Amino acid sequence: MDAARELLGERNFRRFYAGYAVSVTGSAMAGVAVAFAVLSNGGNAAALGYVFAAGVIPQILLMISGGVLADRIGRRPVMLGADLLRFAAQAALAAALLAGHVPVWVFVVLQAAEGTGEAFFTPALTALTPQMAPPGQASDANALIGLASNTARIGGPALAGILIAAVGPGPVIAIDAASFGASVLSLALLRMPPARAVAASPLRDLADGWAAFRTRPWLLLTTLQYTLFNLFTWAPYLLLGPILARDYLGGARAWGIIVTALAAGSVGASLALVGRRPRRPLVVSTAGAFGYPLPCLLLALHAPLIPVAAAALAAGAGSAVAGTFWTTTLQQDVPPGLQARATAFSLTGSFALGGSAYAVIGPAAAVLGPRPLLAFAAVYGLASPAVLLALPAIRRGPRAPAGMTKGDGPGPSPSPDALS
Repeated sequence: MDAARELLGERNFRRFYAGYAVSVTGSAMAGVAVAFAVLSNGGNAAALGYVFAAGVIPQILLMISGGVLADRIGRRPVMLGADLLRFAAQAALAAALLAGHVPVWVFVVLQAAEGTGEAFFTPALTALTPQMAPPGQASDANALIGLASNTARIGGPALAGILIAAVGPGPVIAIDAASFGASVLSLALLRMPPARAVAASPLRDLADGWAAFRTRPWLLLTTLQYTLFNLFTWAPYLLLGPILARDYLGGARAWGIIVTALAAGSVGASLALVGRRPRRPLVVSTAGAFGYPLPCLLLALHAPLIPVAAAALAAGAGSAVAGTFWTTTLQQDVPPGLQARATAFSLTGSFALGGSAYAVIGPAAAVLGPRPLLAFAAVYGLASPAVLLALPAIRRGPRAPAGMTKGDGPGPSPSPDALS
């Protein structure tokens, strides 16, 4: 783990990582707490759907604006503002819960504010990461960031469940607010070069970001892949997986084991990826996507719990590989001044259809049953990366600059020309 020690020895990255790890743990806890808070305040499944949608819709609508702003005024200021907004939203929700009954509209408004902060934070993070990492270690930084996020997905919900049973959801959401405060502090302590003055108009910035996105065939193709993947594979898995777990695997305990296995696979793979710098990160990323549909396939076949959990473990590992090296490819191929915008365009496209799938999957499953839908999800999930790997734009896509492959020491910092 020499690469991890070297990376964490970098003051800026170490400071950021400490705050980020606290923040994502708080967010993982808050997801459970918000659900129980809505239900304990008289909400039903429909109300819960409204609250969750309120957190997602701003991300779809505003992420491109977040990318433009991050590239325009600087990544750190945008992330500071985003975390201050999320701190205020979660603190207000915690205070409302501790004061008494909270109507659904309050949850909707405050979750929309929290989702707005996420929309501005996420593209800025992708662009800031290479600035904090030592030269040649962007992929290691991506892996460690994924490690923090995936570890939070394991421990956060479990800790939240214990605390909710003991003190209720309000204090847990207050902890999430405090975790955003920790992130604000860590970001404030970073010592980054000042952002360059930008003379172009915001519309020019938007057009330049769109050009950076559309002129890279690999980025267009992977965005399309994940748009359809979220629609045809992942949304059915998230909605129908718990139903099949209830119907033939024994219920919530079985689904909890599957979810934990997926997160554990992500954590283990993230650790293993530190120090790994493949020459063709895009090809490795695309190959990692083969892991995603495996639990869909096993559930469709009514496999026992242990094989399904093993498939989820493989899916988690594949997700870590896919996410780490996709992000690395973008950071290496897109000029630094355009990375937040390119990320925002891709993520907006990738998530645009996933939410709408929930409105279709439920009625379709009522007619066809969940197994045929998950079988189709598995077939599509296995076919789509195979098709991508057959395309020259992916096979011959961006490669790691010389000196950044596995086994080498950190290479020279790539110039904007080398990345374009």
